Amino acid sequence: MRRTTNDDVSRHLAADEASPEELRVPVPGGELAVLRWPAASPGAPVVLALHGITANGLSWSRVAHHLAGRVTLVAPDLRGRGRSGTLSGPYGISAHADDMAAVVETLGLGRVVLTGHSMGAFTAALTAVRHPGLLSGLLLVDGGVGFPAPTGLDPDELITAVIGPAMRRLSMTFPDRDAYRAFWQGHPAFAEAWSPWVDAYIQRDLVGEEPELRSSCRIEAVRVDGVDQLGGQVLGAVHQLPLPTVLLWAERGLMDEPQGLYDEQRLAAAGLDPRLVRPERVPGVNHYTILVGDAGARLIARHLLAEAGVGDAEL
Repeated sequence: MRRTTNDDVSRHLAADEASPEELRVPVPGGELAVLRWPAASPGAPVVLALHGITANGLSWSRVAHHLAGRVTLVAPDLRGRGRSGTLSGPYGISAHADDMAAVVETLGLGRVVLTGHSMGAFTAALTAVRHPGLLSGLLLVDGGVGFPAPTGLDPDELITAVIGPAMRRLSMTFPDRDAYRAFWQGHPAFAEAWSPWVDAYIQRDLVGEEPELRSSCRIEAVRVDGVDQLGGQVLGAVHQLPLPTVLLWAERGLMDEPQGLYDEQRLAAAGLDPRLVRPERVPGVNHYTILVGDAGARLIARHLLAEAGVGDAEL
C-alpha cells in the first residue's frame, strides 16, 4: 500500500474542506486508487462507498462532508476509472466485487457498511453476495435493482441507451479544464447543483495534457461493466442479499427528466423481497444529485450513520 498526496482535490475543494488521503491497494493487474476520509476517532465504523459507471471515488465527497468525521469513509476509484484508469481487465461487476474484498483486507477495515450509487449499487449488491462476511450494513443508491436488457442492440447501443451522454463523453477531448467544467455545467442534471465538491469530482476524471484532455474512464471497462449489470448473476444479487437494505431511488433521471431509473411500477415488477429491500423515493433529486447535491448527500449520510450504529444520525 502506497500513500500519495491528493493535490488536485485540495485545489478544487473549498478552503475549509478537508482533503481525503489517497492510498494505493494492490489488486490483480496493478494498484487500485482509494480515497479515505478518516474519522475523528480511530475506532469509528467504516463505510466503503462505490461510485457509478463513469464516475470516481470523489463523487462521495459531499457525503463525506455530511458524515463529518463520525465514521471513516473509504471510496475507491474502481478498476478502469479515475486514478485506477490504467488498470487492465478483467472488468465486470464480479471483478469489482473481488477488488473490494482486497481493499477491505489490505486496509484492515474489518466489517464495513457497504454502499454504492448507480453501477456501484450493483457492485455493492454482488459484493454482499460474494463476500457476505465483509458487511455490517448495506445501502443502495439509485441502482442495484436491474431489468432484463432489450434485445437487438449491440453493446455500445445498449450502454448509450442507458447512460446516454456519459458514454459519448468518453471519446471526446477537451482543450483545458475550464472546457470540461463548462461541459458539465451545461448538463441539465447539474443545472442547480454545482459546487466545489462537484467541481473536484469532475476534474479528477481528466487525464492527458492540454489541449487534448480526456476522461480517465476506459471505454472497454465501461462496455463490459455496463452489459454485465444488465444480466446474469448481477441482476439476481439483489434477491440474494445476506442482510436487509434500503434502496434510495431518485425521482428524476440522468438528464433530469421526470422519469427516473425507478418508479413504483418498475420496482413492483422487479419482485423484490420486502424483507430484504425497502425502496424509499427521494423527491426533488435526479440520478446525479441524489449523491452530489446537498439534500441527497445529507440523506445518504443519515442512512449510513444509522447503518453504522452511530448514536446521533440526525443531520
